[in-house]
Amino acid sequence: MEQYLSATQKMEQEVMFPSLLRGVFPQQEGAAPAAGSHTDLYERYQLLKAIKPMVEKGLASVTDQSLTSDNAGTDTSSEDNDTMDAQLEERLSHHLAGLQQVLTHLTRDTNALTRRYSQILEQISPSEGQPS
Repeated sequence: MEQYLSATQKMEQEVMFPSLLRGVFPQQEGAAPAAGSHTDLYERYQLLKAIKPMVEKGLASVTDQSLTSDNAGTDTSSEDNDTMDAQLEERLSHHLAGLQQVLTHLTRDTNALTRRYSQILEQISPSEGQPS
């Protein structure tokens, strides 16, 4: 999660003019632009910015919900608790693996968007060391 939050923070700091991303479509590394992609990088930038607060707040709300549900007492046998604990561990493991995949994908997209924005800026204003 730290990598995702770091990548989005870097994106927010570097992308000063998001409108430059309008009409620019994502590319795979070393490949031609995706033919079926209808989402330009500006839309993706807006989506990535919108997701960040949900990720940050989501963890806190899950913690709050688990505290609330733990306070509701139930009468179950020790054997039932063991079965429920095993199921919960399995479900948690499954969901954490899914969350890790999503965060990895979002981090990759965020880093790619930031790199592409830097390339656009380089095309607009060549480095100072080159003669004009």
